[in-house]
Amino acid sequence: MKWSLNLGRIAGIKILVHWTFALLLGWVAFTEVQRGSDLSATLLAIGFILAVFCCVVLHELGHALTARNYGINTKMITLLPIGGVASLEKMPEKPKQELLVALAGPAVNVVIAFLLWLVLPSLQGMPADDFFLRITADNFLYLLLFVNVVLVLFNAIPAFPMDGGRVLRALLAFKLGRVRATQIAANLGQLLAIFFVFIGFFYNPFLILIGAFVFFGAYSENIIVQHLDFLRGHSVREGMMTNYVTLAPTDTVREAVGKLLMGSEHEFIIEEEGRVTGTLTRSQLIQAVKDEQMETPVARVMSSEVRTFNVQDKLSEAYTELQKSRAPLYPVLENGRLAGVINTDNINEFIMIKSALMH
Repeated sequence: MKWSLNLGRIAGIKILVHWTFALLLGWVAFTEVQRGSDLSATLLAIGFILAVFCCVVLHELGHALTARNYGINTKMITLLPIGGVASLEKMPEKPKQELLVALAGPAVNVVIAFLLWLVLPSLQGMPADDFFLRITADNFLYLLLFVNVVLVLFNAIPAFPMDGGRVLRALLAFKLGRVRATQIAANLGQLLAIFFVFIGFFYNPFLILIGAFVFFGAYSENIIVQHLDFLRGHSVREGMMTNYVTLAPTDTVREAVGKLLMGSEHEFIIEEEGRVTGTLTRSQLIQAVKDEQMETPVARVMSSEVRTFNVQDKLSEAYTELQKSRAPLYPVLENGRLAGVINTDNINEFIMIKSALMH
């Protein structure tokens, strides 16, 4: 994710914190100053937020390390002001595996809460009037226990993209199959989201934000699973484009601009005698024009690191990769030579045609 600070790796997984996380810490510090807190109280409040997000990282590691047992890697865990995101390559499609991966995150919070409960003394004698209003050295760990319980309950909501939605889908999939289970879980999640939005108008505007998050998360999950079902059993050869414009490494930026203006292509494959040497996007081309490189060969402004597919690869895997990377297009090879190109638009058109043929 852009504008993220790399905090290092845990179990080989990169831990990133997005720059907007600093806004959360700044807001906490500002709030404490406004209420007249001294430096130690302000630092304690910031420390509490950092402790909560350590629990969030452990939660996401629970998902990631469980998924690793099934051959699914996690590239990174990114901390945002609203929580953490583990970038798993994909979710397991087998119901039992998905169930265990989904439960692993909340299970970590249960363990943290249980350990804190074991070591902390009774709450008896703790002042109740400002227990939840101000973080002190006395209630720090108690509040951390409370937050972990809330994380478990929040993630238990049976709606995507929360863990509860994935648990519900996995349980339903044992009997109904993944596609039908996803439809039911997504529809339930959207109904729940509408309820959150409705209640939010009367009680807490934050529920409106949660409702929107749940609604679009459920919708997106349902669409992706349906698309993958349409693509199952099809190869990249069936979804690739064979009518496309290429450039030679020796072609100039001026010649590339001419082809950009004459056609509908926004990205070009750079190839030499059937061998792919790079790709050139419209933004790279425009930047070269701004830098007055009109007579420069495209080989000097192109991207030379190119991810490719083979014609025999699964179309569903190409779709997943394109969704994840947001790359404009990928070259498709056959016996090491360029045979076509594939992008998200073309796969979506393939899905629309398949859907129309089924009705």
